[in-house]
Amino acid sequence: MNLHQLRFVREAVRQNYNLTEAAKALFTSQPGVSKAIIELEEELGVDIFTRHGKRIRGLTEPGRAVLKAVELIMQEIEGLKRIGKEFAAHDSGSFTIATTHTQARYALPKVVQAFTQKFPKVRLSLLQGNPRQVAEMVLRDQADIAIATENIAGIDGLVSIPCYQWEHVVVVPPEHPLLKAKILSLEVIASYPLITYDGAFTGRAKIDQAFALRGLEPDILLEAIDADVIKTYVELGLGVGIIAGMAYDAERDRGLRALSVGHLFGSNVSRVALKQGAYLRSYVFTFIELLAPALNRKLIEQVMNGEKDVYEL
Repeated sequence: MNLHQLRFVREAVRQNYNLTEAAKALFTSQPGVSKAIIELEEELGVDIFTRHGKRIRGLTEPGRAVLKAVELIMQEIEGLKRIGKEFAAHDSGSFTIATTHTQARYALPKVVQAFTQKFPKVRLSLLQGNPRQVAEMVLRDQADIAIATENIAGIDGLVSIPCYQWEHVVVVPPEHPLLKAKILSLEVIASYPLITYDGAFTGRAKIDQAFALRGLEPDILLEAIDADVIKTYVELGLGVGIIAGMAYDAERDRGLRALSVGHLFGSNVSRVALKQGAYLRSYVFTFIELLAPALNRKLIEQVMNGEKDVYEL
């Protein structure tokens, strides 16, 4: 048994059981991958994959157990490599953050600026996607951490820690009638065409839930993943916008006015997600502390070690 065989098994699953693509991803030959997998199955005495002819189609029941063990072994190997790199150069290396557009555009710029000033030798990368995608990036070792609001808590293989709370605001042009409303209610807001986030982004579920609980069916004129797009169409007078409070800046958004609606839609919690059991470079802890000053290395390590109730906002 060797590490190459374990890598081949893991990559075959990642490439949807296509050995040709697995071989390409690992810069080797397809026959070599196939032979190595067969040799591992013979050594273990079980079939890892189900087959149709020469093609593999899926995992057998023992194969699922083997894959779980392979993932743990490879994670430990990658952790050992990171340990060596960190002790060789604790203030340099690479750091990849997977996050949503809202976080990258509004929540992270000052944090990234402070981080790069503190660690100028660290090569920082930002990958963007929807919440599920950024979680997958961490699970697949394409990113070190994920930052999002929805859908990154309770995912197998990930540990998520709450970072900060935020609320939605309604944005309208300067002369809009909503600015003169004595009471800002869901019924009043729903009487206008609305422009807000796509269903998978930035607390949209909370917005839908609030209207549904009051039996309201608002006219969602336009959905977008980008608050800047929402604000652009609001400025054109096409509807009332509902965006994350962090996305509104009175100085920058002079063509708009914002009304707080946290009392209507509730508060949201943005979280940072880490791969369970992952080895984190020291500067990753520093980045998280810059993002959420209430967190520190000891607290993060406690959560990583399974003490799930050690911290909540």
